[in-house]
Amino acid sequence: MIELSDERVIFEFSDAAEPALTIPSGETVRIRTKDCFGNQLQTPEDSIDALDWDNVNPATGPVFVEGAHAGDVLKVELLEVSVDDHTAMCTGEGEGTLGDIFHDGLSSTVKYIHDGKLVWDEARGVELDLKPMIGVIGVAPANGARINCGTPGHHGGNMDNTQIGQGTTLYFPVACEGALFGCGDMHAVMGDGEIGVCGAEVAGHVTARLTALHDRTLSNPVLEDADRFITIASAPTLDEACDTAVHDMVAILTKRLSGISTEDLVMLLSLCADVQVCQIVDPQRTARFVVPKRVIEAYGFTW
Repeated sequence: MIELSDERVIFEFSDAAEPALTIPSGETVRIRTKDCFGNQLQTPEDSIDALDWDNVNPATGPVFVEGAHAGDVLKVELLEVSVDDHTAMCTGEGEGTLGDIFHDGLSSTVKYIHDGKLVWDEARGVELDLKPMIGVIGVAPANGARINCGTPGHHGGNMDNTQIGQGTTLYFPVACEGALFGCGDMHAVMGDGEIGVCGAEVAGHVTARLTALHDRTLSNPVLEDADRFITIASAPTLDEACDTAVHDMVAILTKRLSGISTEDLVMLLSLCADVQVCQIVDPQRTARFVVPKRVIEAYGFTW
């Protein structure tokens, strides 16, 4: 297994980025990531006022995957996701869904992890179960576009999807030679929506197997685990993101299922599938559409 340190980071996804690492398709790499603040908030005494905002939201990489060409799909198997023992958060004026209720700038907090729990308020016994996830993960966009790491899109990016964690597999549409994969902005725990603009931001390690697939195409990222198949979409509004995620799912399943009409498929999905919010605070909103595999596998689904 290859190691990639967090010495090489990007602040935008771009096909002009110089690779930090080149690997053959199918290789496993263990990637060290910084938190979304660039590891600048380490203790409760560290002030958000001193933050260097030019070094916020780094993603480690990019990783050039040999054999990945425009029009392919990059398969990213998340074999292990581990986090450090302290987290940082901020909220306040102009930030997140509730930024309108604050008028005194930003405030921040540092919280610690103990025995698999995020200790929020030790005196009152408020602890939260950890659910490590990756907020920023994706590949370079097409045609020389430069998309900052704080923005999600067709390429992935800052999707802030709580389902992107250990044991899941992601698929990204490849738009340039080598895909140029990067990831960062991990959270020890986060609620769907990320309403305060942060999760429990944390540094850590991501162990992933990266494989170029030449036998399928995608417009937006897809995720799967043992039990679920999930389409993910980002758009200027949450309504548009939800609409795209649902349409993507139906388009994929229509091609891959047998013995069921499109009309019956839509009615079945209306019974068993869930539209869910990923985040509502980034420059584009992100939603996912979650389908149980046991239902679609009855009609021959494979991916």
